[in-house]
Amino acid sequence: MASSQEKITVYNLADLKNTSDDAIPNYLNSLKFRQSHRLTDVRLALGYTAFLLAGACFLWDYKFGFDATKWYTAAAVALYSAINGALTLWIFYVERGTVYVGAAPSGETLRIMSETPRKTVPEYQLTVKIEGRKGGKKETLVVTRSFTDWFDAVGHFVAPPFQSMLASAVPVIGKHDPKRVAPTEEIASVYTPEMLDALSKASVGAVSSAAETASGAESTPGKKVGKRRKA
Repeated sequence: MASSQEKITVYNLADLKNTSDDAIPNYLNSLKFRQSHRLTDVRLALGYTAFLLAGACFLWDYKFGFDATKWYTAAAVALYSAINGALTLWIFYVERGTVYVGAAPSGETLRIMSETPRKTVPEYQLTVKIEGRKGGKKETLVVTRSFTDWFDAVGHFVAPPFQSMLASAVPVIGKHDPKRVAPTEEIASVYTPEMLDALSKASVGAVSSAAETASGAESTPGKKVGKRRKA
């Protein structure tokens, strides 16, 4: 699929970043990378624990009354605060904007973190930490590109240039998708704005055509369409 039918606001950096972040796991998993969900699992565990604790406080207060449970409630409030503090520290100091953790089919592991370093400039910055097989050589890459390299003028996400950027800038990814690799200095010029628009329109047009064909087939099941006679 060349582009997404969904449009986002091209002036909203959060939308641009989130859409790009979501495309990374989809692309790497399609190359048989094995994604690790450990960071997300820990965050969810902390969040659900805090939620269950709050629910338990409500239930025992409702059933036994405040006076009978006030010391338990005080302990639960302190524990709830500690869990939420741990969750905040986990998000800001452990996850640190991580959008993907996984292992390549060849054995290397990588962690990708994203950010928009300047809030008034539509730039996407990736920090990619790579570790060789069995605790081998470690490497950190920083890649900065403009969102306009893979979003067309009306806000469609166009996948090929985004994938080309990743495959060209990160050797571990390029090794498993060599057809997307381009010299670093040529990445921005490979897809001009006109080409992005053309890719986007071609994709949306193909989807619309397929939908119309399917709709027509459903409206006339089992009937052959003949030619109209001229009046």
